[in-house]
Amino acid sequence: MELAILSGTGNPALAGAVAKSLGVPLGNRVLSRSPDGELRVEIQENIRARDVYLVQPTGPPLDRNLMELLFLTDACRRSGANHVTAIVPYFAYARQDRSLTGQHALGARLVPDLLRMAGVGRVVAVDLHTTSVESAFSIPLEHVSAVNLLSKEVAPSPRDGVVVAADMAALRMAERYGRALGLPIAIVAKVRLSDEEVVARNVIGDVRGRTPIIVDDMIITGATIEAALNAVGTFGATRNATVIASHGLFVGRAAQRLAALPIERMLVTDSVAISSDLTLPLKIVSLTPLLSQVISRLHKGERLGDLLGQL
Repeated sequence: MELAILSGTGNPALAGAVAKSLGVPLGNRVLSRSPDGELRVEIQENIRARDVYLVQPTGPPLDRNLMELLFLTDACRRSGANHVTAIVPYFAYARQDRSLTGQHALGARLVPDLLRMAGVGRVVAVDLHTTSVESAFSIPLEHVSAVNLLSKEVAPSPRDGVVVAADMAALRMAERYGRALGLPIAIVAKVRLSDEEVVARNVIGDVRGRTPIIVDDMIITGATIEAALNAVGTFGATRNATVIASHGLFVGRAAQRLAALPIERMLVTDSVAISSDLTLPLKIVSLTPLLSQVISRLHKGERLGDLLGQL
């Protein structure tokens, strides 16, 4: 069964790099909009009986990219693809995994159901926000991690460093970075007041006189990073911080907020397309090696093993 790689407009540069790494051309497709905004998708090559991998993060604009993924999947199935795997480096709506009042939509359950109905047979996602998401999938989910890729960019780590989980949800990720870098960890206890406002209540662990390496799964508005850096600074950490996140969305006031903080360097992956206009000490680490290995192993029927994240 031959391999085919296609993408939407979510991050065609990443999709092209993955296809090139695997030695296959990026598949031809046309995405267009009718005057009233309806999406139209056409596959323009023969993918009948092929093993298709759709590389399409659902980053901003979330709904447009998600709809493209659904339509691409349906078009592939109708074109005779034998199997469709959705490679979704950034998986939107994963934070909507519970309804505190019983009156909220559960996006973390709805989106996987939509993908299944469209014809996706398997989903690959990178560093999901929460450990509870896997139970929402009625189709196989491969949860892989960029921690090893990003850790290599930090090494050698500062001797006086401390890995700081930006909040309790990032604790497991901080533990993995701590092991990889040979550093102790600390945790920031935060309270989210709104999408743009976060307050840190406490820091668990010793950060006094240490160089903080703040880690989180994603940076959206930068509010969590701001609260974490302010908190460790209050508890005596040095001001030359490193920030690491698997996904850099940088929406709203993120650029201005982060530029005002004592950040020496910031590392994110190219899970979503990132504007070149950002004036931040930013290094973008490509997911191409990771995703290429994932696709190659899945296509050959091999286990992912060391590539998997810890759900």
